[in-house]
Amino acid sequence: MNENSNENTNETGDETGSTSGRLYGVGLGPGDPSLMTVRAVEAIAEADVVAYHSARHGRSIARSIAAKHIRADHIEEKLVYPLTVETTDHPGGYRGALNDFYEEASARLAEHLDAGRTVAVLAEGDPLFYGSYQHMHKRLAHRYPTEVIPGVTSVSAAAARLGEPLVEAEEVLTILPGTLPEEELTARLAATDSAVVMKLGRTFTKVRRALERSGRLDEARYVERATMEGERTGRLADIDAESVPYFSVAVLPSRIDAAPPERERGEVVVVGTGPAGPLWLTPETRGALAAADDVVGYTTYVDRVPERPGQRRHGSDNKVESERAEFALQLAMRGRRVAVVSGGDPGIFAMATAVLEVASQPEYADVPVRVLPGVTAANAAAARAGAPLGHDYATISLSDRLKPWEVIAERLHAAASADLVLALYNPGSASRTWQVAKARELLLEHRTPDTPVVVARDVGGPTERVRIVRLTDLDPAEVDMRTILLIGSSQTRTVRRGDGEEIVWTPRRYPEN
Repeated sequence: MNENSNENTNETGDETGSTSGRLYGVGLGPGDPSLMTVRAVEAIAEADVVAYHSARHGRSIARSIAAKHIRADHIEEKLVYPLTVETTDHPGGYRGALNDFYEEASARLAEHLDAGRTVAVLAEGDPLFYGSYQHMHKRLAHRYPTEVIPGVTSVSAAAARLGEPLVEAEEVLTILPGTLPEEELTARLAATDSAVVMKLGRTFTKVRRALERSGRLDEARYVERATMEGERTGRLADIDAESVPYFSVAVLPSRIDAAPPERERGEVVVVGTGPAGPLWLTPETRGALAAADDVVGYTTYVDRVPERPGQRRHGSDNKVESERAEFALQLAMRGRRVAVVSGGDPGIFAMATAVLEVASQPEYADVPVRVLPGVTAANAAAARAGAPLGHDYATISLSDRLKPWEVIAERLHAAASADLVLALYNPGSASRTWQVAKARELLLEHRTPDTPVVVARDVGGPTERVRIVRLTDLDPAEVDMRTILLIGSSQTRTVRRGDGEEIVWTPRRYPEN
């Protein structure tokens, strides 16, 4: 077996004992016949039947690539698509019409295989990479001995023709069909390092918008008919949508060693990294972090961001928020694209306010500032416990470093008397040890002792621990700055499920007076 092939050695025979033919899925490469592999040429030479797909006009790109290897004694099976656009009167719609076509085409090939003939199905690029051959393979490979011969993909050909690396080091390559919804394309383009978008043609305008919305349009390259006659490459932003054929791709090459665009003024993006590691990042946040020239933030949060070549990282203490914000804005004034990182959501007791406060000063008025949301600690903890925030709730920080305790106590009384669920941030630290006990005392003036409390520490992290306790049993000694407390309302319920797990939830319907 060829080590680069996908071999199925299943042998079947008919009732007379004759051996069935052999099926080849032959990858032809991106278009230039000289890029066909030696094994592909051998398989065609061994075949009795050469099959290939074509449009209704009868021309086949696959056949044209392999033309000089097709002999006069080859039986040719032209598999003509019944339609080329997604319009049909078939009762099963476009998908139904194609499914019937693939069933009929597979049956035709099966007749040859049952007669003992070897069948080579030609496929542009690689047979199992967005190729029509795969539909034959799924219907026939389990019935006949089969070999799939890989080919050079259009992705590899496009990168080669551009002369730019696709991915380096730990970068991630994402391959997308342009037929995806625009929102999905935008999210995936924003989140990845490098990308190739296939199947442009009628999708080009949508793909261009997605690249622009994800902030990647300036990086995008365009490749049309790579290695074939009529090849064209260039900046995607310069391409006329009316001139784009189906056989074209959009490429976002490797960012490593890419020359940064010249900018008179950069921008500051304040991003929320969620409560823990990469699983909690949104696609938009991933994209902003990947695109940043500089990452600025509290060292603990900066350490959560994957390191990228050429990207500068500026970690600092947790108590210099204004200085950190000003530093980021000054970098942006020098043309740098800066990501200010913040745990959870940056707009909730975090860096967004600090950055916007400094950015409101006249000298920074022209620096663009964006805030990207993140998964909040409250929402993360609530999801782990069930649905305690299912009705109205209030969010209060117990830290009296920036506001007097008297204000905190007044707000606790007001929220508790209104029967709101409470999410208590920053409940305690090494220097603040009495606030949790005092808050419990105040809340017991309005809540019953058995009110459920979610004690969630390090949600999403390696030492995560989430417990449900009664308000009267809340132990201040187990609460620190990595803990968030969710205090139930009079309606919040706890239930022990069949698996023994206890969950807490607050009904959406509130009883009438």
